[in-house]
Amino acid sequence: MKRVGGALVAALVLAAAGGEAHARAKHTTAAARSSAAVPSAAACTDSDETALWWSPVAPAAGATIKLLAVGEESGAGELSAIDPAGQRHALTVARHPGLPGSLSAELTAPHPGAYRVLWTRGDRALACRTIQVSAHASKPDTSVGKVVWTATHGWDRRYENFFSAWIDVLFDAPPDASLDFRPLHQALRDPARNFLMNFLGLREDDPKNKTAIIATPDCADLPYFLRAYFSWKMGLPFGFRDCDRGTDARPPRCTGFFSNEDPPTGKETLAAIRSFLRLMGNHVQSGSARTALDDDATDYYPVALEKKALRPGTIYADPYGHVMMVVKWVAQTPARGGLLLAVDGQPDTSIGRKRFWEGTFLFANDVKSAGPGFKAFRPVARGADGKLASVPNRAIGGAGDPAHAPFSDEQAKLTQDAFYARMGKLIDPQGLEAEAAYRETLDALAEQLTVRVGSVDNGEKFQKEKGPVVIPMPDGAKIFEATGPWEDYATPSRDMRLLIAMNVLLGIPDRIVKHPDLFKLGGRKPEAVRAEIAKLHASLIPTRGITYTRSDGSAQKLTVADLLARRAALEIAYNPNDCVETRWGAAEATPEAAPCTRHAPPEQKAKMAEVRVWFHEARRPSR
Repeated sequence: MKRVGGALVAALVLAAAGGEAHARAKHTTAAARSSAAVPSAAACTDSDETALWWSPVAPAAGATIKLLAVGEESGAGELSAIDPAGQRHALTVARHPGLPGSLSAELTAPHPGAYRVLWTRGDRALACRTIQVSAHASKPDTSVGKVVWTATHGWDRRYENFFSAWIDVLFDAPPDASLDFRPLHQALRDPARNFLMNFLGLREDDPKNKTAIIATPDCADLPYFLRAYFSWKMGLPFGFRDCDRGTDARPPRCTGFFSNEDPPTGKETLAAIRSFLRLMGNHVQSGSARTALDDDATDYYPVALEKKALRPGTIYADPYGHVMMVVKWVAQTPARGGLLLAVDGQPDTSIGRKRFWEGTFLFANDVKSAGPGFKAFRPVARGADGKLASVPNRAIGGAGDPAHAPFSDEQAKLTQDAFYARMGKLIDPQGLEAEAAYRETLDALAEQLTVRVGSVDNGEKFQKEKGPVVIPMPDGAKIFEATGPWEDYATPSRDMRLLIAMNVLLGIPDRIVKHPDLFKLGGRKPEAVRAEIAKLHASLIPTRGITYTRSDGSAQKLTVADLLARRAALEIAYNPNDCVETRWGAAEATPEAAPCTRHAPPEQKAKMAEVRVWFHEARRPSR
């Protein structure tokens, strides 16, 4: 064991795990058949930097073993396997560049015995592992012990890399593709995505198993659920605190500490895990992520704005309560700009992938009720007393803890403008052509509009199934923090982001003049480029848009130009008691609004009028 800042971190113990990822491109290579050095059985090992994992934990003859090689940022190299008879076989690999990158493959093991898996690059062996395949599948132990699960490993670099690679692969898709799940277990039950699906042999992710894990987290629960799920499967420590929501004058504060080594509830393993996940879901909320940046008694801690610190699994907490999780960096190329991709949950249990930009990642450091920004899970380790505890800020990162990005209060010192400029340089270090920057922002706005179509449709389906019924509307700022049908089907938070996104798009021409260092201007004056982009804007906004279904079932097309012109109407379009036409800003007595027969009651209209200034100014109240 080694000591880190007063907390004990378990010594490196490699769990037998590995997996397959959703592949964008697969190919078979002859490189694995080359004369690359083959380590002897005694020397067959890997390292933190280049680690091999497999799944399931206890493979049996006749089964397919999923492999994951983690560590190379470019996903470089080849995978091969030596069977018990000594024959070497090249494997078809899928590459997943990232931080860290990985390669995935499948190994068919028809016979029992020892299989050696090799990760090579040219003639160099990067890693080697021996997998023992049994003749018959063993029956897993389903009994419940004294704790929910025992932490047998520590969060060292190997496991943190593995967690990031698992998140990357779970939400992998072409950068321009739309990726959505409703609910999360659609992804967890997909063997092509979830490398840990049924890893323990308990049928824990089998949709035909009535006791399988159900995953329906919202935005605040999503990162916790994924971290807890991974920790359980891999025997890692996990904990969470009970936090309040803060006040107008201070960020949330947390008390208590729950962990995987608390006494379990349930008579068998899956029942105990489901109970623990429910307990977690009942305690964590948006306040858990908005804690003060210098607070030690929290589940997250802030990190520096550096790519190596913003790995998959890092969260983003905006000052108004929304939480997202980083899942992928896409490098800038000469042909297109870079991307930072994240996923978030919604009250209707849908999970979607988003790109980083000002319209989705809201930042402000002058909100007294929040400590916003990018944060990592605070490490949980075993203390000198043998109990699990979270590691304080001063002990995270550095020479004594190379597995984690150090604590940093950098984001507390940045203005909103400086924050976005800094992130722009991380995502596009070579700068962007002004036209490309505009087009990507327009694409991002179009994505938000498309997602809103689904959210509004969900409210319409609810009304048709239940009634119509009048959904109660909360008072004041509670419209953003409600529960029940209002939380599920109203869209005040999403519409606030939409209005902000519209302002960002409209502000790009002036941004070129204000921050010319973020753009490739080709020697032209910023003012001349601003005029070019303004002209481009006028030509493109009539060509992009959405189609929604009106109350009578007919289709209605709206362009971005239409919706920009309706910004005022969209300030009061979030109420699910209004018809769909009103929710898309249709003016009364127009042909578009003709099918509308459902309206929010007058008292709700009055409430909306009282808080309309927040939407008009595109700035949420502090809590």
